[in-house]
Amino acid sequence: MRIAHLILAYHQPVQLERLVKRLITANADIYIQLDAKANMPDFQHLGQLNNVRFVNNRVNVIWGLYSMVEATLEGYKQILDAGQSYTHINLLSGQDYPLKAATTIEDFFFANQDKSFMKFKPIFEEWPESIRRITKYELGEYQFPLRYQLQGILNKIMPDRKTPEGMKPYGFSQWMTITADAAAYIVNYLDTHFLARLFFKMTFCVDELIFQTILLNSPFKDSIVNEHLRVIKFIKGTYRPRTLLISDAEMLLNSEKLFARKFVMEEDTAILDYLDSQV
Repeated sequence: MRIAHLILAYHQPVQLERLVKRLITANADIYIQLDAKANMPDFQHLGQLNNVRFVNNRVNVIWGLYSMVEATLEGYKQILDAGQSYTHINLLSGQDYPLKAATTIEDFFFANQDKSFMKFKPIFEEWPESIRRITKYELGEYQFPLRYQLQGILNKIMPDRKTPEGMKPYGFSQWMTITADAAAYIVNYLDTHFLARLFFKMTFCVDELIFQTILLNSPFKDSIVNEHLRVIKFIKGTYRPRTLLISDAEMLLNSEKLFARKFVMEEDTAILDYLDSQV
C-alpha cells in the first residue's frame, strides 16, 4: 500500500523542504504542485529527494478563483496516471505540517482504505454565509476587460444561479484526504460534465465547495467522513487562517489531529522544532 501527498506551494522553499522531509517514507510519494509564478530553480533541489516529484502542468493560481481547483486537478491527474496503487491522495499546502510521525499517518489511512476525509456542511442549512457563492456570478477567472462590471450587472438582473443537475451544494475546507477512486471520480466528472464545470468556474472560492459537492452527490457519499483531520484556526471575520505559534504547541499536540496549518518559519521556527522533537 502507498499514499500520495499532493502539496500546493508557491513560496518558502526552506519550509517546504522541511515539510517534505517529514513526509518521506518507503510507502509515500510526494507530488509538489508549484505555482507557475514561483521561481522553479529555488525549488528544483527538492526533486532530488527520494520519492519526490513535481507536477508537470503548473498553474498560475489566483486566490478565490477556479485556478486553485485546476492546480489540484492537475496533481490528481498525474498521480492517477503514475501507475501506483495509492489508497489515498492527501492534499496539503506548503504551510502545513504533520502533528504525527509519517508512519503513524500512513497506518491510519491504510486502516481506512475505503474512507475519504473532508470537512463539509450543507451550504443552505449550515453555512449560510456562503450561499452567495452558489447563487451569484464570479467572473474573475475570465481575463477580459470590464469583467467585473459585467459581473455586477449579471448579479443585479439575472435570477439566482442554481447548482447543475439539481446537486445539493456542500462545502467548508479545501484541505482533505480522499481515496484515489474518489479523486478519479472527480476528474472524470469534471471532464465529462461541461455545464457543471462552467458553473464551478463562475463560483467564488470554489475550492472550498467543489469537491464536497461532487462527492456528496455521488456513489461515494457514504464513504466520506466529515472530518479533515487538521487543526486550522481562522482569523475572525476573514477567510484567512492565522499563523500557529509556539504558544499553540499544547493545543496542537492535544488535538489528536494529523496535520495543522498554517505555519510561517519567518514568524516562528520554534513551533516546528517542538513538533519535530515530540514526534
